[in-house]
Parts: sequence; C-alpha cells; structure tokens
Amino acid sequence: MVRLISALILVLLMVTPSLGQQSLVGTYKIISQDLDVGGTAIQAYGKAPRGYLVLTPTRFVTFFTADNRKFGTSVDDKVALFETLVAWSGTYRIEGSKIIIAVDASWTENWTGKDQVRNWALSGNRLTLTSDPQPYARDPSKTVIIRQVSEKIE
Repeated sequence: MVRLISALILVLLMVTPSLGQQSLVGTYKIISQDLDVGGTAIQAYGKAPRGYLVLTPTRFVTFFTADNRKFGTSVDDKVALFETLVAWSGTYRIEGSKIIIAVDASWTENWTGKDQVRNWALSGNRLTLTSDPQPYARDPSKTVIIRQVSEKIE
C-alpha cells in the first residue's frame, strides 16, 4: 500500500505544473520590449508594440509587432514588415526565477530547436521577462539584453 501511494504521489508531482508555472498561466498584452545593445537603449518595436504572450500550464506562445506598421507592396516594404514582427512558441519549464522555453517554432527559424532562457518577475498583473546578455542578432560583435513587460488580461 505504501508503494502504491508513493507511486501515485510521484506521478502527480511529475505531471503537475510547478507553482511558478501555475502563477504565470494566462494571457498577457505586450506593453513594451526594450533592448540594451552594448549599453545603448533601443525600442526596436516602438513605444507601444502590439501583441500577446500566452502561457498555458505547459506552452509559451508570443506574437507581437511594432507600432506604426504600414501595409507593404514593394519588396523593401515587405522586408520592413518582417523586421517588425516577432513570433515564437514552445514548451517551457520554471527553474526558480528562470523560465526556459524549448522553442519549437520561431519567426526566423534561428531559435527553433533551441532553448530561450528569460528571468521572470511577476508584480501584480505585470510580468517582466529579461534575458541574460547574449549576442545581438544584427551585430554579433555586440551583446543585447532584452526586457519585455506584459500585462495580464485573462
């Protein structure tokens, strides 16, 4: 009987999301995305990016665009639209103050199949995700720290 109860408890612990995951579950509206590129602050997606971050008990999905986007007809306009879009998803786990996302789809494919790690902080209904310094995609000789603030709406 003790073995059966122990096995049941072990199974429940393995399939139940951690307390950190449970507290993060919800739909968030992206409020800001700021980059620190080699000490220079950049708002690559403008002051008011548009989009959402959705966290289920096991899945992370985000999609957002820059503010002030315009419909594109020329090749250059379409490239500019692509450069003002972010979308990626994957399963995730919480380890203390870190959220580790195993990316299974991304808008540029360079994140697909890799882990993305963010430090997370929840203050009221605001979730802040901050990366550790990493190479800046537009200029790998520089480092970037990404800081995204989202507000829980559901």
